[in-house]
Amino acid sequence: MKRLIVDMDDVMADATGQFIHYYEKEFGIRIERSVLNGKDEGEGFPENHHVLREFPYRINFFRTMKVNENSQEVMEKLNRKYELFIVSAAMEFPQSLPEKLEWLNEHFPFLTWKQFVFCGSKAVVYGDYMIDDLPHNLEKFNGEKFLFTAPHNMHVNRFGRLNNWREVGERLL
Repeated sequence: MKRLIVDMDDVMADATGQFIHYYEKEFGIRIERSVLNGKDEGEGFPENHHVLREFPYRINFFRTMKVNENSQEVMEKLNRKYELFIVSAAMEFPQSLPEKLEWLNEHFPFLTWKQFVFCGSKAVVYGDYMIDDLPHNLEKFNGEKFLFTAPHNMHVNRFGRLNNWREVGERLL
């Protein structure tokens, strides 16, 4: 079986949507996702954008993220075809560890705890394929690299691109 590495935030989970939701709750200003296209993380929020760095430290930030459309169905099929691992950087935000584990157990019950890797750097990960939204996570990966589209990576063209979970299924199933 070939090994497939899949990121969680902004790949399986809608992290960008969570930032938009928290910002609106905090300041009463709704930011349209399209305004963030092509901007680095944190850019595109008109004022008080420094508070964005605080959101991931808040309880339930990671636990209450929405699931990206079609990810559950496609992941279940991928799990039957590949040696599948969810690899998520989780050391920077200590409460993210239990929250991410609970989120995965709730939304992807067909995966087991042995398939979850929470780390600080993904440079130690190896496999045949990797799907991630952050270019720096893909750069040192030894296998085929796929950038999952998110507003902060629209300008990057160094990797194969997957725009949504339908495309993931078409490419890897």
